Amino acid sequence: MFANPLQKPTAKGKSFQDREAPHQYAISDYGYGKDAVKILHVKRDGPVHSIKEFEVGTHLKLYSKKDYFHGDNSDIVATDSQKNTVYLLAKKHGIENPENFALLLARHFMQKYAHVEEVHIHVEEYPWQRVSAEETGCQDGNGNCNYTNINNRARHNHAFIFTPTEIRYCDVVLRRTDPKQTVISGIRGLRVLKTTQSSFVNFVNDEFRSLPDQYDRIFSTVVDCSWEYSNTDKVLFCKSWNIVKNIIIRKFAGDPNVGTSSPSVQHTLYLTEKEVLDTLPEVSVISMTMPNKHYFNFDTKPFQAVVPGENNEVFIPVDKPHGTIYAQLARKDIASHL
Repeated sequence: MFANPLQKPTAKGKSFQDREAPHQYAISDYGYGKDAVKILHVKRDGPVHSIKEFEVGTHLKLYSKKDYFHGDNSDIVATDSQKNTVYLLAKKHGIENPENFALLLARHFMQKYAHVEEVHIHVEEYPWQRVSAEETGCQDGNGNCNYTNINNRARHNHAFIFTPTEIRYCDVVLRRTDPKQTVISGIRGLRVLKTTQSSFVNFVNDEFRSLPDQYDRIFSTVVDCSWEYSNTDKVLFCKSWNIVKNIIIRKFAGDPNVGTSSPSVQHTLYLTEKEVLDTLPEVSVISMTMPNKHYFNFDTKPFQAVVPGENNEVFIPVDKPHGTIYAQLARKDIASHL
């Protein structure tokens, strides 16, 4: 559930020896927390309501390991208390977006409990959108509809529709010994497909190869993408997240009328990551995974008496096995720290 920070912290001055360990062994990693805390927040501005539904995970790492070694629970902030904190801070401060809410929670745990060494907050946002006039059969957007016009489109004041096109998530890690706060934003499960302008040719040709050169194929993938910010002081998280999503779709699909050529999944992935770094200077490193979801042409040659001619219309979806392509692109001035 929890994403690992893309930039690994350096353990300066830390020894692997665990002085609390009663035996010859040392705990090399540890922590605890509450996962899958589900919360819905409703913001009411008169007749217009806005919602945010999150699934939140809170993990703490304490300085002491006496709970492990000696069964001493005196430093433990119960996971039930962590769950309550999620609801109480949402009530007190509201919810704007996953990143700001994760930062709010992480700073609270750090400031409230001096014996906490590290906090890791994970937030996933459930994709709700306002119901539009078109979806209810209302054509004029006034009178009986009583909708609010948002972005030049009549939308419902308080009704929403679940649109699971992708999942937005974030991870925030704060360490008491490290002034830099780690903020990772991400997109998971963005499935896309195009029916042409994808090829795969001139790859290794040896005795193990059975796949022919493919000069025009269906290209489909499920994009998982995460990126880390070098500085978050002036970041508009929602704007940045939408920019990354739009870049992913644009580099995959191209111009609506013309499209864009993809000689390999690797090349499309690299061009996407490069444009994100070119566009968003606050992003220091980006990682993407693009599994190749295959659609194989159904062979109609044995059935010429039934359907004569070539087949370029009917395909067999094959999700498994599939190729997986991934890469992480970082600015050169931080590459040595990855």
